[in-house]
Amino acid sequence: MSNSSGQRIPVNRFGLTEVYSPSPAKPEVDVVFVHGLNGDPHNTWTSENTKVFWPAQILPPILEEEKARVLVYGYDADVTSFTDGASRDKIHNHAEHLVAELVANRRIRKASERPIVWIAHSLGGLVVKRALIHSSEIRGMKIEHLRSIFVSTYGILFLGTPHHGSDIAQWGNRLEWICSVMLPKKVMDSQPQLVDALKTNNETLQVIDRQFVHILNRFHIYFFHEGKPTNLKGTLKFIVDETSASPTVQDVERAVIQADHSHMCKFESESAPGFDLVVDGIQRYAEEAPAKIKRNWDAENQERTSVKQAEAAELYSASVKNTPPQREATQKDTSQSDANSTFESSSLGREQRALPSADGQADFDRQFTVEDITNEKEMA
Repeated sequence: MSNSSGQRIPVNRFGLTEVYSPSPAKPEVDVVFVHGLNGDPHNTWTSENTKVFWPAQILPPILEEEKARVLVYGYDADVTSFTDGASRDKIHNHAEHLVAELVANRRIRKASERPIVWIAHSLGGLVVKRALIHSSEIRGMKIEHLRSIFVSTYGILFLGTPHHGSDIAQWGNRLEWICSVMLPKKVMDSQPQLVDALKTNNETLQVIDRQFVHILNRFHIYFFHEGKPTNLKGTLKFIVDETSASPTVQDVERAVIQADHSHMCKFESESAPGFDLVVDGIQRYAEEAPAKIKRNWDAENQERTSVKQAEAAELYSASVKNTPPQREATQKDTSQSDANSTFESSSLGREQRALPSADGQADFDRQFTVEDITNEKEMA
Protein backbone atom coordinates (compact mmCIF):
# COMPACT_ATOMS: atom_id res chain seq x y z
CA MET A 1 0.00 0.00 0.00
CA SER A 2 1.32 3.46 -0.81
CA ASN A 3 0.28 7.05 -0.27
CA SER A 4 -0.21 9.76 -2.87
CA SER A 5 3.55 10.16 -3.27
CA GLY A 6 4.07 6.45 -3.84
CA GLN A 7 5.66 5.81 -0.45
CA ARG A 8 4.51 2.60 1.19
CA ILE A 9 2.75 3.04 4.54
CA PRO A 10 1.95 0.13 6.86
CA VAL A 11 -1.62 0.06 8.14
CA ASN A 12 -2.28 -1.26 11.63
CA ARG A 13 -4.89 -3.99 11.75
CA PHE A 14 -6.25 -2.53 14.98
CA GLY A 15 -6.39 1.07 16.13
CA LEU A 16 -5.63 4.26 14.24
CA THR A 17 -3.21 4.66 11.37
CA GLU A 18 -2.34 8.03 9.89
CA VAL A 19 -2.07 7.39 6.15
CA TYR A 20 -1.58 11.00 5.11
CA SER A 21 -0.69 14.32 6.70
CA PRO A 22 0.00 17.59 4.87
CA SER A 23 3.61 18.69 5.09
CA PRO A 24 4.98 21.13 6.03
CA ALA A 25 1.53 22.64 6.57
CA LYS A 26 -0.26 22.04 9.87
CA PRO A 27 -3.42 19.89 9.44
CA GLU A 28 -6.68 21.76 9.85
CA VAL A 29 -9.12 18.83 9.61
CA ASP A 30 -9.03 15.12 10.52
CA VAL A 31 -10.75 12.75 8.08
CA VAL A 32 -11.38 9.37 9.74
CA PHE A 33 -12.42 6.13 7.94
CA VAL A 34 -14.17 3.33 9.86
CA HIS A 35 -14.88 -0.07 8.26
CA GLY A 36 -17.79 -2.41 8.97
CA LEU A 37 -18.49 -6.06 9.68
CA ASN A 38 -15.52 -8.35 8.99
CA GLY A 39 -13.84 -5.35 7.42
CA ASP A 40 -10.27 -4.18 7.47
CA PRO A 41 -8.77 -0.67 7.69
CA HIS A 42 -6.94 -1.31 4.42
CA ASN A 43 -8.91 -3.85 2.38
CA THR A 44 -12.33 -2.26 2.93
CA TRP A 45 -11.16 0.86 1.07
CA THR A 46 -8.99 -0.88 -1.56
CA SER A 47 -10.02 -1.76 -5.12
CA GLU A 48 -9.91 -5.48 -5.74
CA ASN A 49 -8.88 -4.91 -9.36
CA THR A 50 -6.27 -2.15 -9.21
CA LYS A 51 -5.30 -2.45 -5.51
CA VAL A 52 -5.72 1.31 -5.18
CA PHE A 53 -6.14 2.38 -1.55
CA TRP A 54 -8.04 5.57 -2.24
CA PRO A 55 -7.90 7.25 1.22
CA ALA A 56 -4.10 7.53 0.82
CA GLN A 57 -3.57 7.42 -2.95
CA ILE A 58 -6.40 9.45 -4.48
CA LEU A 59 -7.96 11.59 -1.75
CA PRO A 60 -5.01 13.64 -0.35
CA PRO A 61 -4.24 15.74 -3.47
CA ILE A 62 -7.90 16.70 -3.73
CA LEU A 63 -7.90 17.92 -0.11
CA GLU A 64 -4.65 19.86 -0.47
CA GLU A 65 -6.25 23.27 0.10
CA GLU A 66 -8.23 21.99 3.08
CA LYS A 67 -5.01 20.67 4.71
CA ALA A 68 -6.68 17.44 5.79
CA ARG A 69 -5.02 14.65 7.74
CA VAL A 70 -6.35 11.19 6.79
CA LEU A 71 -6.66 8.31 9.26
CA VAL A 72 -8.11 4.80 9.10
CA TYR A 73 -9.39 2.89 12.12
CA GLY A 74 -9.34 -0.87 12.55
CA TYR A 75 -11.09 -3.02 15.15
CA ASP A 76 -12.13 -6.61 15.69
CA ALA A 77 -15.31 -6.48 13.63
CA ASP A 78 -16.41 -10.09 13.90
CA VAL A 79 -20.09 -10.93 13.72
CA THR A 80 -20.58 -11.16 17.48
CA SER A 81 -19.74 -7.47 17.72
CA PHE A 82 -23.12 -6.75 16.19
CA THR A 83 -25.28 -9.56 17.52
CA ASP A 84 -24.64 -10.04 21.23
CA GLY A 85 -27.41 -7.81 22.52
CA ALA A 86 -27.54 -5.18 25.24
CA SER A 87 -26.08 -7.37 27.97
CA ARG A 88 -22.85 -7.70 26.01
CA ASP A 89 -22.70 -4.45 24.09
CA LYS A 90 -19.56 -4.94 22.04
CA ILE A 91 -20.49 -2.06 19.75
CA HIS A 92 -20.24 0.20 22.79
CA ASN A 93 -16.84 -1.30 23.62
CA HIS A 94 -15.61 -0.59 20.09
CA ALA A 95 -17.04 2.93 20.33
CA GLU A 96 -15.31 3.62 23.65
CA HIS A 97 -11.99 2.40 22.27
CA LEU A 98 -12.41 4.52 19.15
CA VAL A 99 -13.11 7.66 21.21
CA ALA A 100 -10.23 7.00 23.60
CA GLU A 101 -7.72 6.32 20.81
CA LEU A 102 -8.74 9.31 18.72
CA VAL A 103 -8.68 11.62 21.74
CA ALA A 104 -5.18 10.43 22.67
CA ASN A 105 -3.94 10.69 19.09
CA ARG A 106 -5.12 14.28 18.83
CA ARG A 107 -4.13 15.44 22.32
CA ILE A 108 -0.48 14.47 21.97
CA ARG A 109 -0.44 16.47 18.74
CA LYS A 110 -2.05 19.48 20.46
CA ALA A 111 -5.05 19.14 18.14
CA SER A 112 -7.99 18.33 20.45
CA GLU A 113 -10.14 21.05 18.89
CA ARG A 114 -9.39 20.15 15.28
CA PRO A 115 -12.56 19.43 13.22
CA ILE A 116 -13.43 15.83 12.35
CA VAL A 117 -15.13 14.39 9.25
CA TRP A 118 -16.11 10.70 9.37
CA ILE A 119 -16.52 8.19 6.53
CA ALA A 120 -18.13 4.92 7.64
CA HIS A 121 -19.07 1.84 5.64
CA SER A 122 -21.96 -0.47 6.49
CA LEU A 123 -22.08 -1.43 10.18
CA GLY A 124 -19.05 0.76 10.83
CA GLY A 125 -21.60 3.57 10.79
CA LEU A 126 -23.13 2.08 13.93
CA VAL A 127 -19.76 2.23 15.67
CA VAL A 128 -19.35 5.89 14.71
CA LYS A 129 -22.86 6.73 15.87
CA ARG A 130 -22.30 4.94 19.18
CA ALA A 131 -18.95 6.71 19.62
CA LEU A 132 -20.59 10.12 19.18
CA ILE A 133 -23.41 9.18 21.56
CA HIS A 134 -20.83 8.08 24.15
CA SER A 135 -18.75 11.24 23.73
CA SER A 136 -21.81 13.50 23.94
CA GLU A 137 -22.82 11.96 27.28
CA ILE A 138 -19.48 12.64 28.97
CA ARG A 139 -19.80 14.68 32.15
CA GLY A 140 -17.26 15.43 34.85
CA MET A 141 -14.02 17.41 34.88
CA LYS A 142 -11.80 14.34 35.10
CA ILE A 143 -13.01 12.85 31.82
CA GLU A 144 -14.22 15.92 29.94
CA HIS A 145 -11.38 15.48 27.42
CA LEU A 146 -13.33 12.51 25.98
CA ARG A 147 -16.12 14.90 25.03
CA SER A 148 -13.85 16.56 22.46
CA ILE A 149 -14.81 14.06 19.74
CA PHE A 150 -18.46 15.06 19.95
CA VAL A 151 -17.66 18.79 20.04
CA SER A 152 -15.19 18.55 17.13
CA THR A 153 -17.28 16.43 14.77
CA TYR A 154 -18.60 18.39 11.80
CA GLY A 155 -19.88 15.81 9.35
CA ILE A 156 -20.42 12.10 8.70
CA LEU A 157 -20.72 10.25 5.40
CA PHE A 158 -22.54 6.94 5.84
CA LEU A 159 -21.96 4.42 3.03
CA GLY A 160 -24.56 1.65 3.15
CA THR A 161 -25.23 1.91 6.90
CA PRO A 162 -28.60 0.54 8.07
CA HIS A 163 -30.35 3.36 9.98
CA HIS A 164 -34.00 2.36 10.28
CA GLY A 165 -34.70 -0.92 11.98
CA SER A 166 -37.88 -0.77 14.02
CA ASP A 167 -38.56 -4.43 13.36
CA ILE A 168 -36.16 -6.81 15.10
CA ALA A 169 -36.68 -9.52 12.49
CA GLN A 170 -35.96 -6.98 9.77
CA TRP A 171 -32.71 -6.06 11.50
CA GLY A 172 -31.83 -9.73 11.65
CA ASN A 173 -32.49 -10.27 7.95
CA ARG A 174 -30.36 -7.30 6.98
CA LEU A 175 -27.51 -8.41 9.19
CA GLU A 176 -27.77 -11.94 7.80
CA TRP A 177 -27.46 -10.56 4.27
CA ILE A 178 -24.53 -8.36 5.26
CA CYS A 179 -22.79 -11.37 6.78
CA SER A 180 -23.45 -13.38 3.64
CA VAL A 181 -21.64 -10.72 1.66
CA MET A 182 -18.87 -9.79 4.08
CA LEU A 183 -18.08 -13.16 5.70
CA PRO A 184 -16.43 -16.09 3.94
CA LYS A 185 -18.95 -18.72 2.84
CA LYS A 186 -17.22 -21.41 4.89
CA VAL A 187 -17.81 -19.37 8.06
CA MET A 188 -21.52 -19.04 7.37
CA ASP A 189 -21.86 -22.72 6.47
CA SER A 190 -19.85 -23.97 9.44
CA GLN A 191 -21.52 -21.69 12.00
CA PRO A 192 -25.27 -21.73 11.34
CA GLN A 193 -25.88 -20.48 14.88
CA LEU A 194 -24.73 -17.07 13.69
CA VAL A 195 -27.83 -16.77 11.54
CA ASP A 196 -30.06 -17.40 14.55
CA ALA A 197 -28.11 -14.83 16.55
CA LEU A 198 -28.53 -12.30 13.77
CA LYS A 199 -32.30 -12.68 13.70
CA THR A 200 -32.79 -12.11 17.41
CA ASN A 201 -31.36 -10.16 20.30
CA ASN A 202 -30.58 -6.99 18.35
CA GLU A 203 -31.94 -4.46 20.82
CA THR A 204 -28.55 -2.76 20.92
CA LEU A 205 -28.84 -1.69 17.31
CA GLN A 206 -32.29 -0.22 17.86
CA VAL A 207 -31.10 1.71 20.92
CA ILE A 208 -28.27 3.28 18.90
CA ASP A 209 -30.76 4.30 16.22
CA ARG A 210 -33.05 5.99 18.75
CA GLN A 211 -30.29 7.72 20.72
CA PHE A 212 -28.54 9.13 17.67
CA VAL A 213 -31.69 10.92 16.57
CA HIS A 214 -31.29 13.30 19.53
CA ILE A 215 -27.87 14.56 18.35
CA LEU A 216 -28.22 14.13 14.59
CA ASN A 217 -29.10 17.78 13.91
CA ARG A 218 -25.76 18.89 15.33
CA PHE A 219 -23.87 17.33 12.39
CA HIS A 220 -23.83 17.53 8.62
CA ILE A 221 -24.98 14.12 7.40
CA TYR A 222 -24.68 12.47 3.99
CA PHE A 223 -26.47 9.15 3.39
CA PHE A 224 -25.36 6.88 0.52
CA HIS A 225 -27.15 3.73 -0.60
CA GLU A 226 -26.13 1.00 -3.00
CA GLY A 227 -27.43 1.22 -6.55
CA LYS A 228 -26.74 -2.38 -7.55
CA PRO A 229 -28.01 -5.55 -5.89
CA THR A 230 -25.80 -8.36 -4.62
CA ASN A 231 -26.10 -11.95 -5.77
CA LEU A 232 -26.97 -13.98 -2.68
CA LYS A 233 -27.08 -17.66 -3.56
CA GLY A 234 -28.63 -16.96 -6.93
CA THR A 235 -30.98 -14.23 -5.68
CA LEU A 236 -30.29 -10.54 -6.31
CA LYS A 237 -30.83 -8.44 -3.17
CA PHE A 238 -30.11 -4.93 -1.99
CA ILE A 239 -28.24 -5.69 1.24
CA VAL A 240 -29.20 -2.34 2.80
CA ASP A 241 -31.95 -0.82 0.70
CA GLU A 242 -32.58 2.86 0.09
CA THR A 243 -35.23 3.13 2.80
CA SER A 244 -32.81 1.96 5.46
CA ALA A 245 -29.51 3.40 4.18
CA SER A 246 -30.87 6.76 3.02
CA PRO A 247 -33.95 7.61 5.09
CA THR A 248 -35.60 10.92 4.32
CA VAL A 249 -34.50 13.30 7.07
CA GLN A 250 -34.71 17.09 7.04
CA ASP A 251 -31.43 18.85 6.14
CA VAL A 252 -29.69 15.55 5.37
CA GLU A 253 -28.11 14.83 1.98
CA ARG A 254 -28.92 11.58 0.13
CA ALA A 255 -27.33 9.94 -2.91
CA VAL A 256 -26.90 6.60 -4.65
CA ILE A 257 -23.62 4.90 -5.56
CA GLN A 258 -23.91 2.64 -8.58
CA ALA A 259 -22.17 -0.32 -6.99
CA ASP A 260 -23.17 -3.21 -4.75
CA HIS A 261 -22.84 -3.17 -0.98
CA SER A 262 -19.26 -4.42 -0.66
CA HIS A 263 -17.90 -2.37 -3.58
CA MET A 264 -19.57 0.98 -2.91
CA CYS A 265 -16.59 1.99 -0.75
CA LYS A 266 -13.80 0.83 -3.08
CA PHE A 267 -12.85 3.49 -5.66
CA GLU A 268 -10.21 2.38 -8.13
CA SER A 269 -9.98 5.78 -9.80
CA GLU A 270 -11.48 9.25 -9.85
CA SER A 271 -13.90 8.06 -12.54
CA ALA A 272 -15.33 5.26 -10.38
CA PRO A 273 -19.12 5.41 -9.78
CA GLY A 274 -19.92 7.53 -6.76
CA PHE A 275 -16.38 8.88 -6.32
CA ASP A 276 -17.26 12.48 -7.18
CA LEU A 277 -20.26 12.46 -4.84
CA VAL A 278 -18.36 11.06 -1.87
CA VAL A 279 -15.21 13.15 -2.30
CA ASP A 280 -17.20 16.33 -2.94
CA GLY A 281 -18.97 15.72 0.37
CA ILE A 282 -15.66 15.18 2.18
CA GLN A 283 -14.13 18.28 0.60
CA ARG A 284 -17.10 20.54 1.38
CA TYR A 285 -17.23 19.38 4.97
CA ALA A 286 -13.47 19.82 5.37
CA GLU A 287 -13.71 23.33 3.97
CA GLU A 288 -16.68 24.40 6.08
CA ALA A 289 -15.70 22.67 9.31
CA PRO A 290 -13.06 24.97 10.88
CA ALA A 291 -15.33 28.01 11.33
CA LYS A 292 -18.24 25.96 12.70
CA ILE A 293 -16.12 23.86 15.05
CA LYS A 294 -14.44 26.99 16.41
CA ARG A 295 -17.90 28.28 17.38
CA ASN A 296 -18.65 24.90 18.95
CA TRP A 297 -15.55 25.14 21.10
CA ASP A 298 -16.19 28.75 22.05
CA ALA A 299 -19.62 27.72 23.34
CA GLU A 300 -18.23 24.57 24.99
CA ASN A 301 -15.46 26.44 26.82
CA GLN A 302 -17.89 29.13 27.93
CA GLU A 303 -20.23 26.49 29.32
CA ARG A 304 -17.38 24.73 31.12
CA THR A 305 -16.31 28.03 32.67
CA SER A 306 -19.87 28.73 33.82
CA VAL A 307 -20.13 25.27 35.36
CA LYS A 308 -16.84 25.71 37.23
CA GLN A 309 -17.91 29.14 38.50
CA ALA A 310 -21.23 27.72 39.67
CA GLU A 311 -19.45 24.87 41.45
CA ALA A 312 -17.06 27.33 43.13
CA ALA A 313 -19.97 29.50 44.27
CA GLU A 314 -21.76 26.45 45.64
CA LEU A 315 -18.67 25.35 47.56
CA TYR A 316 -18.26 28.85 49.00
CA SER A 317 -21.92 28.99 50.03
CA ALA A 318 -21.63 25.60 51.70
CA SER A 319 -18.52 26.64 53.59
CA VAL A 320 -20.26 29.78 54.91
CA LYS A 321 -23.26 27.76 56.07
CA ASN A 322 -21.01 25.31 57.88
CA THR A 323 -19.19 28.07 59.85
CA PRO A 324 -19.53 27.42 63.67
CA PRO A 325 -21.82 30.02 65.40
CA GLN A 326 -19.29 30.64 68.24
CA ARG A 327 -17.01 32.26 65.75
CA GLU A 328 -18.96 35.54 66.10
CA ALA A 329 -18.66 35.42 69.87
CA THR A 330 -14.96 34.80 69.57
CA GLN A 331 -14.68 37.86 67.40
CA LYS A 332 -16.53 39.91 70.07
CA ASP A 333 -14.29 38.53 72.78
CA THR A 334 -11.28 39.45 70.72
CA SER A 335 -12.63 42.96 70.25
CA GLN A 336 -13.29 43.31 73.99
CA SER A 337 -9.83 41.99 74.72
CA ASP A 338 -8.37 44.52 72.33
CA ALA A 339 -10.38 47.30 74.05
CA ASN A 340 -9.21 46.21 77.51
CA SER A 341 -5.65 46.11 76.31
CA THR A 342 -6.03 49.60 74.93
CA PHE A 343 -7.54 50.85 78.22
CA GLU A 344 -4.80 49.24 80.30
CA SER A 345 -2.17 50.63 78.03
CA SER A 346 -3.78 54.07 78.28
CA SER A 347 -4.00 53.90 82.08
CA LEU A 348 -0.49 52.66 82.31
CA GLY A 349 0.59 55.55 80.18
CA ARG A 350 -1.11 58.02 82.51
CA GLU A 351 0.55 56.43 85.53
CA GLN A 352 3.87 56.55 83.81
CA ARG A 353 3.38 60.22 82.94
CA ALA A 354 2.59 61.04 86.72
CA LEU A 355 5.92 59.65 87.83
CA PRO A 356 8.76 62.17 87.61
CA SER A 357 11.94 61.60 85.77
CA ALA A 358 15.15 60.77 87.62
CA ASP A 359 16.28 64.44 87.48
CA GLY A 360 12.86 65.65 88.53
CA GLN A 361 12.93 63.34 91.52
CA ALA A 362 16.23 64.88 92.67
CA ASP A 363 14.78 68.42 92.42
CA PHE A 364 11.73 67.30 94.35
CA ASP A 365 13.90 65.88 97.07
CA ARG A 366 15.93 69.10 97.31
CA GLN A 367 12.80 71.30 97.53
CA PHE A 368 11.32 69.17 100.24
CA THR A 369 14.46 69.34 102.35
CA VAL A 370 14.83 73.15 102.17
CA GLU A 371 11.20 73.78 103.10
CA ASP A 372 11.49 71.31 105.90
CA ILE A 373 14.48 73.09 107.40
CA THR A 374 12.82 76.52 107.13
CA ASN A 375 9.70 75.32 108.97
CA GLU A 376 11.77 73.85 111.73
CA LYS A 377 13.65 77.18 112.23
CA GLU A 378 10.39 79.19 112.43
CA MET A 379 9.00 76.82 114.99
CA ALA A 380 12.10 77.19 117.08
